[in-house]
Amino acid sequence: MSKYIIKRLLEVIPVLFIITFAVFILVYHAGDPVSMMLPEDASQEDRENLRESLGLNEPFLVQYGSFIKDISTGNFGVSTRYNAEALPLVLERLPATFELAGAAMLVSLIISIPLGIWSANKRNSFVDLFITGGSVLGKAMPNFWLGIMLILVLAVMIPIFPVSGRGTMLHLILPAITLGTSVAAEMTRLVRSSMLDTLGQDYIRTAMSKGVSDKKVIFYHAFRNTLIPVLTITTLQLSILVSGSIITESVFQWPGLGMLLVQAVNARDMAVVQAAVFIIAIFVILVNLITDLIYVIIDPRIKYS
Repeated sequence: MSKYIIKRLLEVIPVLFIITFAVFILVYHAGDPVSMMLPEDASQEDRENLRESLGLNEPFLVQYGSFIKDISTGNFGVSTRYNAEALPLVLERLPATFELAGAAMLVSLIISIPLGIWSANKRNSFVDLFITGGSVLGKAMPNFWLGIMLILVLAVMIPIFPVSGRGTMLHLILPAITLGTSVAAEMTRLVRSSMLDTLGQDYIRTAMSKGVSDKKVIFYHAFRNTLIPVLTITTLQLSILVSGSIITESVFQWPGLGMLLVQAVNARDMAVVQAAVFIIAIFVILVNLITDLIYVIIDPRIKYS
């Protein structure tokens, strides 16, 4: 197993280089940072001096090498918006984003697993049609529209939950439902299809013919063997929730990484953009690595090779 972990970690290195190169290219062509850092009435001499001090007069490859050297020490530069180091600003917002993503994933699991099992057990019935139709509808609804509707109904018309912000459990419920709905829709269909495949296996029919109760067959035998695809979509969706919570955080003014990234893009604060994208990429890579390791624990038939 140690060789497998080392192999997977070595595979991360070229991926990180590709990510850093892509981020650097985007920022390199995003505009002149000197114009954003100095006032409009700054002299040309001041502009040239700042450009030279930042190393912007150097060739492209030299600038990229300096960029790699800086980020290897955690130095992504200083935010022009907050006048502070970019990486601590990003790390400061991560707990709020993780909290929202975790709550959204919990909402999606609570919805998708029971509905997926129920839909598979009632195949081709009205219940199955209703659940699959609801899954399509949930996947088709844009997050920003659902968030706005929830605010209008449950925060304005019926003032049960706060409109925006973070602080209490009530602040978390609406954004978690908004962010978790589309994930629940996708996971419901996956659980249903996986359960249908498993329920058609010979060992399931054998268990039923021996008089094993339906609940035990479904929850002990069938659902246990659907954990691999469910785990796959859960971990992948968790990384997507963290990286894709930008719209939901903006709608609910949730002070997480997504809202910080939107503000940084609008203000052309490239140091923060670079740090945020890099941290998100690292998180996605780590989630995929952990998922691969969990596979072999759940199903020993999966080999490390």
